Amino acid sequence: MIFRQLFDSVSGTYTYLLASRRGGEALIIDPVLEKVDRYLRLIEELELRLVKAVDTHVHADHITGLGALRDRTRCVTVMGEQSRVDVVSIRLADGDALRIEGLSLDVMYTPGHTDDSYSFRMADRVFTGDTLLIRGTGRTDFQNGDPRAQYESLFGRLLRLPDETLVFPAHDYKGDTVSTIGEERRWNPRLQVRSAEEYAALMNGLHLPDPKMMDVAVPANLRQGLAQAEIARRGWALSPASAAALLGQPDVAFIDLRERAERDRHGSIPGALHAPYGDLAENIRPGGILHALATGAGRRLVFYCAFGERSAMAVQAAQDAGLAGARHIEGGMAAWRQAAGQTE
Repeated sequence: MIFRQLFDSVSGTYTYLLASRRGGEALIIDPVLEKVDRYLRLIEELELRLVKAVDTHVHADHITGLGALRDRTRCVTVMGEQSRVDVVSIRLADGDALRIEGLSLDVMYTPGHTDDSYSFRMADRVFTGDTLLIRGTGRTDFQNGDPRAQYESLFGRLLRLPDETLVFPAHDYKGDTVSTIGEERRWNPRLQVRSAEEYAALMNGLHLPDPKMMDVAVPANLRQGLAQAEIARRGWALSPASAAALLGQPDVAFIDLRERAERDRHGSIPGALHAPYGDLAENIRPGGILHALATGAGRRLVFYCAFGERSAMAVQAAQDAGLAGARHIEGGMAAWRQAAGQTE
């Protein structure tokens, strides 16, 4: 496995790059905007293909690199379903799996620092965001933070992991890079409490100043969505109503770009072909199934995903590949369901 822990000294942020092998798919956790060039250089050196960029929560001390990485690599952006970010490609829920080639991380909803905080566990390690820090815990006094919710996330979830589980947080301000669940249970001063009430009293008594970047970072991080308006301006977008009028037409193929777990949870448009976004480049080149549908079979391709971000990138890629009839459903399945579109 390839694992890199990268550090931004300005915000004290750790960013993690993971891949199962050199030359394979990669994901990145908690990227910082100012470090995007550095990440992309490392990804190129390791011959990796970035497919997912993940934030553990909406950060208040730096601007995320999610949008920049998406725009420069066409990777998928990922956050928890409670996040108030305008658009991300995939919204995960507790119990889901975050997957790339050769790697799978268990998704754990661990609110308290913020109400959209998640942790991600794989094999021998857990990425805890700001929920559990090394000899500390994330503050709970803004962004709908809740010390009692954090107590349950800590004592009811994270501290029940095996003692030898490595802890990789999103931040450190003292120079520590890694800990273990066992170490934190024994030596973390904020975990030496006997009840949720005692923990809440401890956290409510901190009276910390706001993060320096908070007034800039939070609004910026809530507006990371791909501007689908540009795709619409080019005439490549369909409203849910316009797309619904094409259902059943023999010259139209609806293409579902979502992952299988998303389809299982939310249903799909009747008759849609499942062609996951990760396989798009292969599918739209000559010899690929979508290229054959569009050119050989004369089908008009209508892409859709969860919220329209992947499908907007897909329709641009299809147009670049010469598939001029490609369109996408603006707003994705979320807009389709809101418009009472048929699902199966």
